[in-house]
Amino acid sequence: MKFVSAQNMREGEGRAILRTPALDQTLMDHAGRGLAGVIAEMATHLDHPDPGIRLLAGPGNNGGDVFAAALFLADMGFAPEIWIACPVEKIKGAARHFFDEAAAEEIPWHELLAAEDWDPVRDVAPPPILVDGLLGTGGQGAPTGIIRAAIEYLNVKSRECLVISADIPSGMNADTGAAAGPVVQADYTVTMGFPKAGMAAPAAAEALGSLRSVSIGLPGEFADAIPDARPGLQWISEADVRRILPRRRRDSHKGTYGRALLLGGSPAYPGAIVLAAEGAARSGAGLVRVATVESAASAVVVRVPEAIIGADLSPDFPLAGTDAILAGPGLGRDPEARRLVARLLHETPGPLVLDADAIAVLEGKPEVVKNCAHPVVLTPHPGELARLLGTDAAAIQRDRLTAAQKAAELTGAIVVLKGAGTLVAKTGQPVWINLNGNPGMACGGSGDVLAGLLAGLLAQKLDPLQAACAAVWLHGTAGDIAALQKTQAAMKAGDIARCLPAAFRQARLR
Repeated sequence: MKFVSAQNMREGEGRAILRTPALDQTLMDHAGRGLAGVIAEMATHLDHPDPGIRLLAGPGNNGGDVFAAALFLADMGFAPEIWIACPVEKIKGAARHFFDEAAAEEIPWHELLAAEDWDPVRDVAPPPILVDGLLGTGGQGAPTGIIRAAIEYLNVKSRECLVISADIPSGMNADTGAAAGPVVQADYTVTMGFPKAGMAAPAAAEALGSLRSVSIGLPGEFADAIPDARPGLQWISEADVRRILPRRRRDSHKGTYGRALLLGGSPAYPGAIVLAAEGAARSGAGLVRVATVESAASAVVVRVPEAIIGADLSPDFPLAGTDAILAGPGLGRDPEARRLVARLLHETPGPLVLDADAIAVLEGKPEVVKNCAHPVVLTPHPGELARLLGTDAAAIQRDRLTAAQKAAELTGAIVVLKGAGTLVAKTGQPVWINLNGNPGMACGGSGDVLAGLLAGLLAQKLDPLQAACAAVWLHGTAGDIAALQKTQAAMKAGDIARCLPAAFRQARLR
């Protein structure tokens, strides 16, 4: 999905409304419905005994979006309440229509009209979910007065409840991602229509949280006419993943969905191949075969009994009857590992994923990957990519986009540069960026789950670039669900694998 500037988005909506004036309320109704759906989904994953939701509204269209969302939430059986950071008489247009409807439905609302009004409420226990609808994409400069106090309230309470921003975190510049003053530190941002250009900037990462989008019902001719603000960069959206994932035919069988072969594990790192197998088993692949060492094989049997397991990993392991191969998790870097990776690059019968140690044994020679006759996907973290390119991790992190593009050009492979804002790069194509996931995923084994998931998708004969985009989105979404259930601090890589079914459900059913 393309990124757009705030001005161009407003102009696109304005042209549509000029043609059909009633569309003003329709767009806000769609935005509120979509926002309410995401809030309800988060509440379900939290499984909190208190269904209360507090929505904070400013005087603009963002406020209107949360008024509309409050109506839908009340219909769903939640108990929303609205806190308004402006005098009610300042609410105009479509926003006023939805405020009046919310008031008529007796949804509780309160005005907090002075900055000092926000001080005493900091000591009041909040509901589990707070929604930020204070400022939208038109906000300029540093927030002051009542709005500043409301932003500070949200940030104080963010340590004890979930914060969801409508369209953009209040205080963030939509085009640059920077903030001139306090900015809401959101756990999730639900952008309306297209993501805004600044959301892909490193400056936005901390405040943005995980990015979701909802349709606002803008007619296609107007949506298509909004210029792409970042032509070389595309966002991996839920809608994109829904289009990528294959439909499963009723007359299909396990052979229909391909065979994935996973090669890895060692006496020192037996768990890595177990986690990769869990990811592959949750990918939709028809069969998962694991070749590993004896000490890891017994663990795979226990954790992934669905896999076909062999304790006979060697450089000469048979590759026939395989649709996609993963090598690397826990593989080690000894001469046998080097021989195996060299053989795979020459003899793989299908797409090949190289992760972890399988990247390390390339020993700074990215050009050898070009010799492979089949598509190759590399899944490095910044340190692994730095070793491959002969630089350091700090240099990679300073310009991740350029580093991913350079690696794709030198290797001829699809490069998945992991980290906050995972990038998927292929020469001659826009780079795709994933903006979900959370810091709880920075744990051992998380990348192994991703690599196994990706191999399983490739086994289903998906286009390799699309498979890589779908894998990182599903992995990030599963990580977000795991964080809601377990907390970022206490979640582990196995929780990500166990939440993959919920991630698939989100992509298919929303």
